[in-house]
Amino acid sequence: MPGTLNHVAVIMDGNRRWARERGLPMQHGHRAGMERLLDLLPMLHETDISMVTVYAFSKANWQRAKFEVDHIFSLAIEAFRRFTPICLAKDIRVEVIGRRDRLPRMVRCCIREAIQKTKKGQRVLRVALDYSARESLLAAAHRCTGESEAEFSRLIEKVQHSSGNNENVDLLIRTGKEQRLSDFLLWECAFAELYFPDVYWPDFSLQEFRNAIRWFDSRGRRYGE
Repeated sequence: MPGTLNHVAVIMDGNRRWARERGLPMQHGHRAGMERLLDLLPMLHETDISMVTVYAFSKANWQRAKFEVDHIFSLAIEAFRRFTPICLAKDIRVEVIGRRDRLPRMVRCCIREAIQKTKKGQRVLRVALDYSARESLLAAAHRCTGESEAEFSRLIEKVQHSSGNNENVDLLIRTGKEQRLSDFLLWECAFAELYFPDVYWPDFSLQEFRNAIRWFDSRGRRYGE
């Protein structure tokens, strides 16, 4: 029997390769990726999905050239400003997980504004910025004094700065023609269905999203039974 699709996680991979294969500068790929996310936001209104978590910038991404990191954060500022009114219109609450102390000041300001303005939304869009699942697990382990999974899950939520429920991921989508988790939501993906479409993120259309949902619905989820 198919399971209920509550939480979808997305590794938005392949922006640079998408640009390179078209002979375009890397910046064009990152901008196309941002536009793709904005295009997909209204799709939540068509589904029963209650939470989407997108991997926007990992801890490992700091290793990239400074000009690329600066460009990504300039796009992040633009994205928060543009998708906040969309989220308000679609009753979506914005959350951001990951470290914030290393983010540029303007990015932190946009995060606070988006969270404040959308705090009454019923569905959740979580953006992972400067995020590392292993770092979150380690921080939660240092604070853990009990033995229950529920307590540990709450601690992970706390160290990730998430104010919503730390729901298990039902469906993880990774674009970019790669098949790995890359330090993303390792605890939450324990029983996730893993979907790897053969496209780069800028080409992940609304139809591709619908295909992913249909694929999930065809899966028999047994949780070890």
